[in-house]
Amino acid sequence: MSGITVGLTAFGALLILLVLRIHIGIAMAIAGAGIYLVINQGDTSALLFTLNNLAYARFSNYDLAVIPLFLLMGQFATHGGLSRALFRAAGAMIGHGKGGLAMAGTGACAAFGAICGSSLATAATMGQVALPELRRNGYSGKLATATLAASGTLGILIPPSVPLVIYAVLTQESIGKLFVAAVIPGILATLGYFAVIRIIVTRHPEHGPAASPIPWGERLKAQIGILPVLAVFAVVVIGIYDGWANPTEAASIGAAACGLIAVISGGMRLKGIIQSIYGTAVATGMIFLVLLGADLLNSALAISQMPTELANWVKESGMPPILVLFTVLGVYILLGCVMDSLAMILLTVPIFYPMIMGLDFFGMSMADKSVWFGILALMVVEIGLVHPPVGMNLYVINKLAKDVPMKDTALGVMPFLASDFLRIVVLVFFPSLSLWLVHLTSN
Repeated sequence: MSGITVGLTAFGALLILLVLRIHIGIAMAIAGAGIYLVINQGDTSALLFTLNNLAYARFSNYDLAVIPLFLLMGQFATHGGLSRALFRAAGAMIGHGKGGLAMAGTGACAAFGAICGSSLATAATMGQVALPELRRNGYSGKLATATLAASGTLGILIPPSVPLVIYAVLTQESIGKLFVAAVIPGILATLGYFAVIRIIVTRHPEHGPAASPIPWGERLKAQIGILPVLAVFAVVVIGIYDGWANPTEAASIGAAACGLIAVISGGMRLKGIIQSIYGTAVATGMIFLVLLGADLLNSALAISQMPTELANWVKESGMPPILVLFTVLGVYILLGCVMDSLAMILLTVPIFYPMIMGLDFFGMSMADKSVWFGILALMVVEIGLVHPPVGMNLYVINKLAKDVPMKDTALGVMPFLASDFLRIVVLVFFPSLSLWLVHLTSN
């Protein structure tokens, strides 16, 4: 049995386990163990040897310490009331025009993503803050829920981003370069969502009525309140890329700073601190379980030679590199129907990364290609969070808006998905949009 056959069979078994609602980390571990047993004809010695070393080999990686620290930073921001300050600041500046409060929700999600790194946390937190205000000001349930569901994805696109950290660990790429490369795509995503909201309220003014303008004095006061949050973002991203702090040190500074800001300005008390630590522990445990399962599956796939055989087959097939890339991106979109973003990154990068790195795209160097593909993969994974039928952000927001049918929310995100697809096409054919800032800061 060829490596590709073994790998495809394992993927089929994995999908069946997911349909049976087996946890993704355990499902990947079962699929990986199955590959070992098939290749070794039932002999368990290789599997047991791998299991004996796998957990320590993965969790002794110092770079992984950045994950709980970024999660803690997001938890402090969530429980410390920083989301309200961000929404007030965005609403004060742009909330008075047609669709302005919806745009303010998008802008606040982008700003919150700069200190959170989680899409679900961004959607849930900003949904609790922004959704009541949108409905109170006469926004339709369809536009309000769709805006916040789509904008929640900015939580993983705007750095710091947990999936980007995982991608960096898997590919031995620089976390700092990936964070810097994600800045312009994140801004483009935010502007694209602004454009979608503007088009919707222009065609259907009743969906997003204008609010009362706010005096300039109050606007400036609201902006001053979010300066500490912007400072945390600058310290984390610039500190990592400039090299005066490694990712773990920068994340530690960011978490401590967010905690202090939350206590001083957000009013977080002992209960909020305990909830933040507990939430961080639960999320970290889930991520590390998925990491462990993915490691067993990926090591089994490596033994089966599936990634190498697949990469060679693609190179020898004569398929245009762009067609291969769009096929890979299409697979990500399909996987988004059954998997979360982290699982997709862990499962597919060891397979697709060698394939993409072996092809020529616009004469890019290997280093540029690695960063560029990481940003593209992140953006397509982001789509999986909002496209039906499984898009987790849809369920998170719809749970907060019990009076809005899921059908309305699902239909409402379609224009935002169109913006996502357009942005991906642009970034595929214009890699400089992802790489320009990386090249600028490295000179």
